[in-house]
Order: sequence, then C-alpha cells, then structure tokens
Amino acid sequence: MISPDIENINVTNFASMPTPEALHAKLPLTDTASATVMKGRADLRAILDRKDKRLFVVVGPCSIHDPVAGLDYARRLKALQEEVKDTMLLVMRVYFEKPRTTTGWKGYINDPDMDDSFRVDVGMEKARQFLLDVCEMGLPTATEALDPISPQYLGDLIAWTAIGARTTESQTHREMSSGLSTPVGFKNGTDGDIGIAINAILSAANPHAFLGINSQGNVSIVRTRGNAYGHVVLRGGDGRPNYDSVSVAIAAQALEKAKLPANVVVDCSHANSYKKPELQPLVMTDVVNQITHGNKALVGVMIESNIVGGNQKIPANLGELKYGCSVTDGCIDWDTTAEMLRGAHKELLARP
Repeated sequence: MISPDIENINVTNFASMPTPEALHAKLPLTDTASATVMKGRADLRAILDRKDKRLFVVVGPCSIHDPVAGLDYARRLKALQEEVKDTMLLVMRVYFEKPRTTTGWKGYINDPDMDDSFRVDVGMEKARQFLLDVCEMGLPTATEALDPISPQYLGDLIAWTAIGARTTESQTHREMSSGLSTPVGFKNGTDGDIGIAINAILSAANPHAFLGINSQGNVSIVRTRGNAYGHVVLRGGDGRPNYDSVSVAIAAQALEKAKLPANVVVDCSHANSYKKPELQPLVMTDVVNQITHGNKALVGVMIESNIVGGNQKIPANLGELKYGCSVTDGCIDWDTTAEMLRGAHKELLARP
C-alpha cells in the first residue's frame, strides 16, 4: 500500500475526462470540415514548397473566449478571403490555451466559464464545436500547441500549428511537433535567439518516441515519423523587433546553413510591434514591401485581430464584457484588419 505522504501530496483531485474517441463520436468530423482542413494543409505545404506564391496569413483574436463573437469574426474573414484569394491564404487564428508567466486566465479549454471552475471537459467539447463550425464555413484554422494531449482531441480540425517562444526550446514540444499532421511554425526565443527555433525544426523533422495518449485515452508510447514542414516565426525578442530586411536575411541564411528551406514567417505582434497593436499594420506594410522588392524567404505573417480593437480585463460580472474585444493581448479592430489585408492584396498583385 502506498502511503498518502509519498505520492500526489499536492494533488487535491483527479477529475475524469472523456476520451478523444468519445469526443470525436459526439462531435464527428464532417465531410465539409474535413475538406477544409485537407485543402488548408495542402495549400500551406504548397506555399512552403514554393509551388504556390501566395502569402499565408494567420489572423484572428489573440484568444477565443466568446464563441458567438468568434464565429462573427470567422464569417467576416471568410468573406474577405474571397476578395484576396489570389495573393493570400487566410487562416483563422483560433487559440484556446494561453501560457501564463505567473497566473491569469488560461484560456477557453482550461476555464470556459471564466470563473476559475476549470471545467476542462466542457472547454474541450466547446473548443471542438467551435473549430467544427469554423471549418464548416470553409475557413482553415490555426492554433498554438501547448500540451501533447489536446491534439488528440482537436488535431483533425487544425491546418497550421504554432509553437510559442516559451516552448520552442522544450523537448516535449519538439517531440509532439514531429507527429503533428500540420505544418508547424516555431517562434524564436523570447530573447530573440533564432538558433532555438532552428534546432526545434531540425529536431521535429526527425522520428521520436515519447509518452502520450491514444484515441482511447490510454497512456501510450507515441512513435512519430518526423515533420518535414517546420519553419521559423520571427516575433521579435528582448523588446526589439526582428522583421526588418537585415533580420529576415540573417534568419534565411541561418536556415540555409542548417540545410533547411529558407521559410520565414513574421509575427506582426509581440515584440515586433512593441506589444502595441496599432503598430501591426506598419509591420505588415514593411513585410509586403520586402516581398514586392524580391524577398523570396518571407512566406507568411501572423496578425492579432478582433472585431473591436484593444483588450479588456475580465470583469466579475461577465455580462459586462465588451463584445468582440480581446481579454488577453490587445488586437487591431476589424476595419483596420480589412484595410490592412486589402492594401497588402493590392501591393502583392504587382509582385514579380
């Protein structure tokens, strides 16, 4: 018999979760959603392989907290995609999990009711339903992978995955990325170090074996074949941007030295805009200008955008939440987003 003073001394409770298989059965992948995911992934791979000259744009709220506003945003983005489809592939940013330096709201999966009740089982189901609804519109989705469990529940509805600056150096995330079915963007370190991201790409491109779960929820040895579609995301670091032409050239040269494709994505937010959302359009303009002047390394951008600009604190009375406004990082508003992407479309039409 195991003494209670030995094991799980800081654990207060184990709550059961439905298995990935059970959640898939409850909210099955439809033919329309499947076609959206498959086409989104194929288009992204074609861009990374230089078979498609369009720019891919991961754009959307910093995090999803209100599915009604989120779907409102998705409908707007889908309509805009039709306008700019000749130059850009729009992929909706659908982030459900938020890393925290200390404490704070951890995202829609962890705390869907935003009251510290942490109904992860409810959050996972709501997250899957939201992704299904977006994919049913014909809009591919992107998310950040924070743990090796969630992809078993949601991975069939994702077209592109990001590994954040805090986790790019993590062996667990590199192993997980080697088995993901999507292209994966690895962000440079929070200090701006691009070497961390390049090492992550090299690691994820190789086979791995690690502990995880299968669709039945059983702890398993997960064996992977490696992911050939890792790439770098420049997000700035140490409070300084790194989207300028010199930084992009240095990143491309470092990738080539590592015998990797020179694929570079620029995150228009975070340190690249000094965490000021209103500066994101300036970053996008600079990136598009580099492309139209012949830069071949830049293949994508990331934009934090919502219906209403800025952000808000989570009030005690959730009825006071401002509709369509971020509760995490500040975003640009919808009108600015549409103007920004239409302007980029016009410029990219004239690219060589």
